[in-house]
Amino acid sequence: MLDQLLLSKLAAVEARYEELSPMLADPAVIGNRQQMQKLSKEHSDLRPIVETLRQYRDVDRRVGEARELQKDPEMRDLARQEETELAGELERLEKTLKELLMPKDPNDDKNIILEIRAGTGGEEAALFAADLYHMLTQYAARLRFKVDTLSTSPSETGGLKDVTFEIAGDGAFSVFKWESGVHRVQRVPATETQGRIHTSTATVAVLPEAEEVEVHIDQKDLEIDVYRSTGPGGQSVNTTDSAVRVTHVPSGIVVACQDERSQLQNKERAMRILRARLYEREREAQAQAQADARRSQIGSGGRSEKIRTYNFPQSRITDHRVKHTSHALEQVLKTGELDEFTSALQADWNRRQLEETTV
Repeated sequence: MLDQLLLSKLAAVEARYEELSPMLADPAVIGNRQQMQKLSKEHSDLRPIVETLRQYRDVDRRVGEARELQKDPEMRDLARQEETELAGELERLEKTLKELLMPKDPNDDKNIILEIRAGTGGEEAALFAADLYHMLTQYAARLRFKVDTLSTSPSETGGLKDVTFEIAGDGAFSVFKWESGVHRVQRVPATETQGRIHTSTATVAVLPEAEEVEVHIDQKDLEIDVYRSTGPGGQSVNTTDSAVRVTHVPSGIVVACQDERSQLQNKERAMRILRARLYEREREAQAQAQADARRSQIGSGGRSEKIRTYNFPQSRITDHRVKHTSHALEQVLKTGELDEFTSALQADWNRRQLEETTV
């Protein structure tokens, strides 16, 4: 049974939900697009909690009726069986309500900027970085998110030294935040003549995209350089100085973009990436100040932490945070079928949160 504290919280949620319903029909609210979006989202977020609470109350009422029926000798056995079945349903709904009440990451609904960088392993690491880029963009496409590649640095053999891209859509961060960290691959490189297995790595950083109002950047703190775009091997890829390098002097963060033909477009992309990196830096500083909360997360999401291994000889992918393994390696890399990993990580996070709230 839910304790009194949780019941009072749920009652407050239900009251707010009922308060929002007539507000959404108010012409003054309908005429204010920003307020309408805000209240509609709040109403939508509260709906599953309220609907589950009402189911819980209904089942709890039926449990009481089943107990009352047990006073009748002719109905006792049937009523006991019904009470047992309803008790299981009540327990499931109680767990769901606790999960729904857990604090939500305020960044979960944000668009994201992902940065993939080849790590140890030379050209093989760059090829693996390209594999990860393909996997993650395919996953995004399957979930109907919009992908926009912001910056790329190709390697000599068709891999990627680094790539930065945006994934846009409601809930993008909630899905892809689990990919942040060091990914490791074990396979025989195409250039290996003796068939030896090599181990290489690539780093994935997942940054919630920040709005201008969330991160203020003083133009006086920026150094902006323009130069001619270059491709693999250093050859010039256009005849104008359209590439842009933005340096944020106080933080030392440098962002370079050259994929667009327009200097203005490259600068705009560089500023979006810079805002996301500064926002992430602030998030990490806050998380460091709350180290206990950070340690309760699935791993730390730290860049130095090995989170997943892709073993080609065994056609195996293992996520080390939840000890989850799949033997569909080729399919996952080609089509981005990461759903089972995302679900396992989210379920483990929910379990940990529930354990903390019940201590």
